[in-house]
Amino acid sequence: MPNIVAIVGRPNVGKSTLFNRLTETRQAIVDEVSGVTRDRHYGKAEWQGVEFSVIDTGGYIKGSDDIFEGEIRKQVKIAIEESSALLFIVDVIEGVTSFDTEVANIIRKSKKPSLIVANKVDSHEKAAYSAEFYQFGLGEVYPISAISGSGTGDLLDALVKILPNDEKGLEEITIPRVAIVGRPNVGKSSLTNALLGEERNIVTAVAGTTRDTINTRYSKFGHDFWLVDTAGMRKKAKVHEDLEFYSVMRTIHAIESSDVCLLMIDAQDGVEAQDLSILSLIERNRKGLAIIVNKWDLIEKDTKTAKEFEEKIRERIAPFKDIPILFISVLDKQRIMKAVDVAMQVYENKTRHIPTRQLNDYLLSVIEKTPPQATKGKYVKIKYITQLKTEALFMFYCNLPQYVTEAYKRFLENKIREAYDFSGVPIVVSMRKKN
Repeated sequence: MPNIVAIVGRPNVGKSTLFNRLTETRQAIVDEVSGVTRDRHYGKAEWQGVEFSVIDTGGYIKGSDDIFEGEIRKQVKIAIEESSALLFIVDVIEGVTSFDTEVANIIRKSKKPSLIVANKVDSHEKAAYSAEFYQFGLGEVYPISAISGSGTGDLLDALVKILPNDEKGLEEITIPRVAIVGRPNVGKSSLTNALLGEERNIVTAVAGTTRDTINTRYSKFGHDFWLVDTAGMRKKAKVHEDLEFYSVMRTIHAIESSDVCLLMIDAQDGVEAQDLSILSLIERNRKGLAIIVNKWDLIEKDTKTAKEFEEKIRERIAPFKDIPILFISVLDKQRIMKAVDVAMQVYENKTRHIPTRQLNDYLLSVIEKTPPQATKGKYVKIKYITQLKTEALFMFYCNLPQYVTEAYKRFLENKIREAYDFSGVPIVVSMRKKN
């Protein structure tokens, strides 16, 4: 299961600055998506070979002082419930505040792995001030300067040690994992219930982690896969937390725990900004993707409606391309099984592996006809291509990888898609030096 690290603390202690610092630690593998909802920040980071996701809970609170603390309190509790580990950030200049103490009490009762991060330490004198935070009883305090990066190496060393082993979870799952994601009220739960409804043939249901992401085995009509359920809230009779933030964290868990994501949108609303943010999140995590347009029964149609609607969607999601789009009505149970078929086809595409000899025979002839343009008198010679066995990542070995343009990489990707079915699958074209 994926590890999510939440940065918590009161406003203006440097949460967003630390977020930016952590997600820039390894530029090569960092992805950042802002705006999944409101100004929420989600990023991917890596340290010592351990990948994890980072949630910045900063910038969320709006309103007067009377709602201020209450909303922060809600958010801290959600972060504690949904995260693998917490970075509790405090300000050495202001010292311990009553709210810091309250957050510390919540974290301590939760027994969730956590580290205290004493920020704004830009001198040895200020480092000594961080000692007062030991009173929280949460273990070691890590003095840092999020702006300069001082001390963040030691912090990350400690962080990766407390992260749960992401190999744990569902025992050696070899069958596909499918997640239904999207904005609230587009019909995700209805589709889940329709698929798992009265005739359901469920082998088992497994609670995956303490975050109670539910993975349900779907096995009927010739299909066998895990349905990664983001609606874990169905188990909660009363949900007092901020539902928007809660749903964001659920969505992130679902995407990272899945092989294929079905992004559900509302036919009446079309593609909105939040849909694009979720789509970007799926693509950056290199997951398989299909777009499911629900409530198609509410749209007045003629013979051209579906085609025109699909064109509008593809225009809206550009530059994302080669993504299957399916129109359904969960209410009328129209084409809901087709959604399963599409998900399985995308999974098949995602796991497709092209033999190295075949790949080289095809692509080297393409490259010979249309070689990379010379840059500064330098000629790029691509000598060998291979595909990683685990995903659609194609490694091109050449003499001067730094001179291969993004436009040429897109050209190679298009040529791969022309020859092989990778519909719904992000393709990564990477250049590596080989003399």
